[in-house]
Parts: sequence; C-alpha cells; structure tokens
Amino acid sequence: MLSVSNLSVQFGKRILFDDVNTSFNQGNCYGVIGANGAGKSTFLKIISGKMDPTSGHVHLEPGKRMSVLEQDHYAYDDHTVLETVIKGNKPLFAIKKQMDDIYAKEDFSDKDGERVGELQVEFEEMNGWNADSDAAALLSNLGIPESNHYTLMGELDGKQKVRVLLAQALFGNPDVLIMDEPTNDLDFETISWLENFLANYDNCVIVVSHDRHFLDSVCTHISDIDFSKINHYSGNYTFWYESSQLAARQRAQQNKKSEDKAKELQEFILRFSANVAKSKQATSRKKMLERLKIEDIRPSSRRYPAIIFDREREAGDQILHVEGLSAKADGEILFQDVNINLAKGDKVAIISKNSRATTAFYEIINGNVKANAGTYNWGVTTSQAYLPVDNAPFFDNDMTLVDWLRQWSKTEEEREEVFVRGFLGKMIFSGEEALKTARVLSGGEKVRCMLSRMMMIRANVLMLDEPTNHLDLESITAFNNSLKNFKGTVLFTTHDHEFAQTVANRIIELTPTGVIDRYSTFEDYMEDDKIKEQRDKMYSVEA
Repeated sequence: MLSVSNLSVQFGKRILFDDVNTSFNQGNCYGVIGANGAGKSTFLKIISGKMDPTSGHVHLEPGKRMSVLEQDHYAYDDHTVLETVIKGNKPLFAIKKQMDDIYAKEDFSDKDGERVGELQVEFEEMNGWNADSDAAALLSNLGIPESNHYTLMGELDGKQKVRVLLAQALFGNPDVLIMDEPTNDLDFETISWLENFLANYDNCVIVVSHDRHFLDSVCTHISDIDFSKINHYSGNYTFWYESSQLAARQRAQQNKKSEDKAKELQEFILRFSANVAKSKQATSRKKMLERLKIEDIRPSSRRYPAIIFDREREAGDQILHVEGLSAKADGEILFQDVNINLAKGDKVAIISKNSRATTAFYEIINGNVKANAGTYNWGVTTSQAYLPVDNAPFFDNDMTLVDWLRQWSKTEEEREEVFVRGFLGKMIFSGEEALKTARVLSGGEKVRCMLSRMMMIRANVLMLDEPTNHLDLESITAFNNSLKNFKGTVLFTTHDHEFAQTVANRIIELTPTGVIDRYSTFEDYMEDDKIKEQRDKMYSVEA
C-alpha cells in the first residue's frame, strides 16, 4: 500500500537514514520507535510528503488516500470545528465546496445543474451525505460536545484543538493513517476509546508514541529505527522489548547450545501468542508470532539509563497525614475536603480530570503553595524528593551538569568529579555531554537530570508530577522498572497507562466535591462501575 525505496536522509555529515527499503501494508498498525534523535518524526514527515528525502522516494498505491494528524494547532482557527474535521477528507471536502459554490451563484444555469448532478453522484459514492453526522460522532467520542461543533477553532483551548485535529485525521476512513504522538493531552477514557478504534481499524496505521500501553493495544508490528535502517517486527511493543532483551542475552551466552536457544525462543513466542490483544487483528498476529525464528530478532543498540532509587534510611509508620485540604485557583475549586493517611510502602496514583488539581496538591504538600483550607503533616522519619511538572527554575543557570548535580552531593566522595561524572554517565550523559550547561538542555535531558538529583537525595518518599513527560521509551521503561522495585512510598501522577497500572497499589482521585480513595490497581479502578458512577456525580455537582 505504501512503500519506501532507496531512502536516504542526511543533515550535514550526520546520516539519519541510509538506503532504506520497506513497505507498510493494509490491515497492519506499525508503531515506529527509536531513540531520541533517531528520526521518528522526520520519517513521518517524509512519508507524508511534508519533507523531501536526500535521495530515494515514497510511493502510495494509486487511488489510496492518506491522512496525517496535523501538528499545527493554529492552522484552522478561522474554520468551525465541524468543518475542520470534514476537511480531513480533502477529496470529499473539495466536492462539497464545488457544490456550495455553484449553488451560491446568482446566475445558476442548466449547465450548472448538470454539473451539480455529476458532483452529487461522486459525493454520494463517498458517503458525503453522512459527513456531518459522522464528523459529529467522532467529535463526541473524543470529548468535544455538540455545543462546540459550530464554534471557531480559534476559540478552543489547546487540549480541545488536539481532539478536533485527531477527529480530522480519523475522518473518512483513510487508507493510510499517520499519527505522531496522538495520545498527547488526552485523558485515560479518550485514549481507551482511541485504542479500541485503532485495534479494529481495517486499513494501514503508522504511529509514533511514547505510550507503551497504547502501542501494546494497537500495534501488529513495531518498526524499529536503528543503525540508520528501519526493520519491522511482528507483535506489539512489549513483545519487541522483551524479544530484543532475549536476543541480547542469547548473544552473550556463547556456550549455550543452539537447540537450547531455539527452545527458549519458542517458549517465549508461545507465551506472547497466547496473549495477543483483543481485536480483529489478533488471529493474524498470533500466526505471525508463531512463524518467528531466532534470526528474526536482534539485540537493540538502545542505551537504557540506570535509574535506581535507594533510601538513606527506612521511614517509620507515619508517612503523611492530610486533613480537610482544599485548593482554589482563579475562583475555581480544584479539590476540597481531602483527608488522607499514607501507609509505609504505599504507591499512590494521584489522579483528577483537572491537571491543575493534582499539581496544586503536590505544590501544597511540598510547601511551595498555601492551601485554602486544611493541614498536612509529614512523619518525622520521612524525607521527600519531588519532581515537579515544571522543572524550568532548576535550570535557569549556566552551571555544567557536573556542577549542577554536585549541589545535591552529601559527602566529599560524592563531590569528586569522578563520582559525579560516573553518576551522569549512568544517566546517558557521557564524555563531553557532562560539561553541557544546564540552560541548553532538552526537555528529556532535564528530566533525566531531575531523576539524577532525586537519586542523590536518597529520599524514602518520592513525589512525581507527570514524570514521563519528554522522556523516550528507553528512559520510561527504566524509570517504570525502578519504581516497581523501590521499597519506599511513592505519590505520582501520569497519563502513561502502563506506568499507572504497574506501579500503583492505591488510587486517590481529587475532585471539586471531595476525594475518592481506593486500594486498587489502576485498571480495576477505572473499570469499576460503582466508581464510575461515583466519579460522574462528584464532577457533575456544581462547586
């Protein structure tokens, strides 16, 4: 359906892609992965025609339509929401506009009537008469109420625009659907709807995402950008990750017999084959996995940061007591009457439909903001480390990373450059990168520095507000594993489904009318009908 031939991309001396030949077929969903800077977004721009390669070409099968998730949130500010969605199907919209222009003519002729008749036939063949209702249904499923369907895009906020542009990309059942980070700024319920939509999508999907649960739910293949090439692997992200780890272990086991390695691989494949995602694609995916051979998988060149949280001391039984805590912002009640007692070892997902509420909660219990009402008290044996959603103030200086991290050293040994450089090396700041200044770091580099700072503090309570923002899949995976193994207490807020499901043993939801507090896994909490009913009531009551 879509093929890439002899594709090369070079920026100066840097070769991003070297003679890539590959194809993307109908019925498959390809999750494009690669380390930061590997060229994921560049590749999507090239296959969607927004950027030219250095050499080679991209071929879309004649008669097939491609749709791309728009990244410019201001491109349609002068159009209504409904019209913006319908413009996602350019051929359909072009016919609709031709008909509208002819009907608007003052000197409507017989020839115009004949032309309208021809256009109406084409319009009907494209299911054009249902365009408005189909677009409205997509918008409603993505959380845009009917009252906003005729609003100008320029009047929407950023998160609403993201949802409208996603509806635009999905509209009209495109043959090839290309999306770069489609889950950004979506809540869990909307992401779940999108996962189900794509898992049952009959055409070709090519997607870049840092959301592992999303990739696991929708992907039939992982397209790995590594060594300036692109290789497709059957299965979802977890299968790719674990199989690449298996391949690395087997390569290291020089003395292990080939038949033992083959048996290990077969057992691995059977385990995943029995647990494919529930979708129309499940049967074909199972067959693809069962056909895999040991030579089909390779060790990855990825580097995973060594994220390990140790505690300077173990906390006592008193961790955090919160009583009657309430917060407002700009006249809006963010949360009220929050009463919490944390137990030692709790790993709590703090959630809310309003991200301002969770951030306000962290800022209050860290002493940075004063609550409108209520109190909080930390246990005397606790020590806290906090990763705020906005870490910019920490990097408003020209220190080298060595000097920056040294601020949190506790011993003379930790202040030595050899120690600090070794610490930074484990977080993938090696060689000259350790001498970068704090002010010039990327978003992902800043988060890795903040995690290094937290590890140096060695606290027994960790607080994390959207910690996976800006991180690549490798860092997210390492971070996730470290929190699962951490023996202390964790409070965290995230839009990463896998992160929430595998770390949390307790869910606390902040609402304008109170708090919901349950010992539960994240998925059980979100799928509990009684909790759903309670949540709807607590958010619908006027504060």
